[in-house]
Amino acid sequence: MKAILIDLLRRLLLTIPVIFAVVTLVFFLIHLVPGDPVSLLLGPNASVEQYKQLQHELKLDEPLMNQYVDYWRGIFHGDFGRNPITNQSVAERILERYPATIELALAALAVAIIISIPLGVTSAVHHGRWVDSLASVVALLGISLPNFALGPLMILLFSVKFRLLPVSGRGGLNHLILPAITLGAALAAILTRMVRSSVLEELNEDYVRTARAKGLSGNKVLYKHVLKNGLIPVVTILGLQFGILLAGAVITEKIFNWPGLGTLLIDEGINQRDYRLVQGCILMISLTYIFANTLTDMVYRFLDPRIKVS
Repeated sequence: MKAILIDLLRRLLLTIPVIFAVVTLVFFLIHLVPGDPVSLLLGPNASVEQYKQLQHELKLDEPLMNQYVDYWRGIFHGDFGRNPITNQSVAERILERYPATIELALAALAVAIIISIPLGVTSAVHHGRWVDSLASVVALLGISLPNFALGPLMILLFSVKFRLLPVSGRGGLNHLILPAITLGAALAAILTRMVRSSVLEELNEDYVRTARAKGLSGNKVLYKHVLKNGLIPVVTILGLQFGILLAGAVITEKIFNWPGLGTLLIDEGINQRDYRLVQGCILMISLTYIFANTLTDMVYRFLDPRIKVS
């Protein structure tokens, strides 16, 4: 237990330079985006005095390095800034939308796991047969269809043609099905191939032959021993792909009008050049990704105590 805590602390310390780099890159890159945020906020009919006043309130008339230091000062005090028009806190707006994004990402992850593990195991067990070929075709289709193409197709089929599921919005489970499948399809395809390869490799190990020689049933050997050992590389992919799910959620949320960080980032952050909101959204996504990777490292230790996180 002590070793795990030390590894976790070391991992958390390693995230500090990563967070610093993310905040720094986002801060300077957002200032390179074309467009004047003051003009966008005030509109074309604003006077010069109004323009200068808002520019001063946003501190955009100060040198860039002063703005950078001021932003870090705000982060250390838990202040991500405020919207100059509504005066609403950026942190409050992010926390309002954050649960919806996590809900969608976890649902997509669940869809990917539910599809990939049975399909990958079945494909490995029936290696070289028609089931294996069918699983390969499904996996290839999932990888080939990006979410910005799959999403509209799902809407046309299940919402417009058959009227089975709602087109957009967030509500009950029926609102979550299409976005979760759209976001999780590519990951399901990747995991299916990964599970298949891992299980095939484990099936050829000596301990499998020994277990069968002792009279253990095929299913018990497969799901109790083979799958557990084969899950270690799959967990690696899950941890790395969770960040891609969060990034893909931006597009998926826009397609299905899902009220998460993605729609907030595009509609109110990038389109309105709200620098503080863009920085806050990306920082929150980055922190979630870092947390997911740290959790992945801890799962390694559970699956195989011989692994030392470093």
